[in-house]
Amino acid sequence: MNQRKDVIDTADVVKKYGFKFTKSLGQNFLIDHNVIDQIVEGAGVSSEDTVIEIGPGVGTLTKELLKRAKKVIAIEIDSDLIPILSEELKEHNNFQLIHQDAMKVDFNKIIEENENVKVVANLPYYVTTPIITNLLNAKYKFKSITVMIQKEVAERMNSEPNCKDYGSLSLLVQYYCDTKIIMKVPPMCFIPRPKVDSIVIRLDRLEETRVTVDDEKLFFRVIRDSFNMRRKTLWNGMKNIGLDKEKLEEAFKDSGIDQKRRGETLTIQEFADLANAINKKINN
Repeated sequence: MNQRKDVIDTADVVKKYGFKFTKSLGQNFLIDHNVIDQIVEGAGVSSEDTVIEIGPGVGTLTKELLKRAKKVIAIEIDSDLIPILSEELKEHNNFQLIHQDAMKVDFNKIIEENENVKVVANLPYYVTTPIITNLLNAKYKFKSITVMIQKEVAERMNSEPNCKDYGSLSLLVQYYCDTKIIMKVPPMCFIPRPKVDSIVIRLDRLEETRVTVDDEKLFFRVIRDSFNMRRKTLWNGMKNIGLDKEKLEEAFKDSGIDQKRRGETLTIQEFADLANAINKKINN
C-alpha cells in the first residue's frame, strides 16, 4: 500500500471515480512513484519553469510537477478525466487545465504568456510521433520536452548513423534538439499494463538548428527519400528530386558524397551538404 500521503495513488483514484480506460485513447497510467520522481528530476523542473503536461491522466505526475514548477498547464482530451483532475488538484493555485486535443492547441499562445516553458508528458503511443513532430516543426520556443514513449520510438530518436534505428525521425529530432535517455520503464509500472517497454527521453531544444540548410523543406525531402528504400543507394533515392542526371551527378560531386552510399550511413551534416548542393543545382 502507498504510504506517502502527499501523492496521488493512481489505482485508488481510478477506483474512487469508477474511471473506465478508453482503449482508443491509448491510456496507460503510471503507478510507480519512483518512476514519477525520476521523470520530474530528469526534466529538470524548477520553480522558474512553466510546465505543459500533455495527457495528465488522473494527475499522478501532475501533482509532483506542481510541487516543483511555477505553473503546470495540463492538456487533456478525455472529458471523463476533467472533473477528476479538477477535484484532485483543486488545492493547487498554480494549476491550469485545458480540455482539448493537444494536436489542436496553440502552443505559441501558451509560450508567449509564460517563461521557461518545458513540456512533460506520458504520451499515448499512437500519438507520440505526430505530437513531437508538430512541436518541433512548428518551432515552438520551449526549453525541453521530456516524454515517456514506446522504447523503440525513443531509440530511433536517439540513434546514430549506421544503426538499424537511425532514420528520418532521428534526424528530425536531432536537427532541433539534443537527446538524452533518462530511464527505461517496464510494463508493470502502468495500469493497464502496455505490451511493450517504455523509455523516458529528454529533448533539449537547441538555440540554433544543428546544421545550416538553404531550404528546410528540401532538406527533409532528401532525408525522407533516402530512407524510403533503406537498401537502395542515395542515387536511386534522389532520382525524383527534380534534377536531370547530369546536374544530380554534379550535386553529389559538389557535396563530396558518394552516390553509391545508403542514407543510413550519412551524418546530419552530410545530409545538409547534399541538400544544399541539390538546392543550388535546382536554382541555377
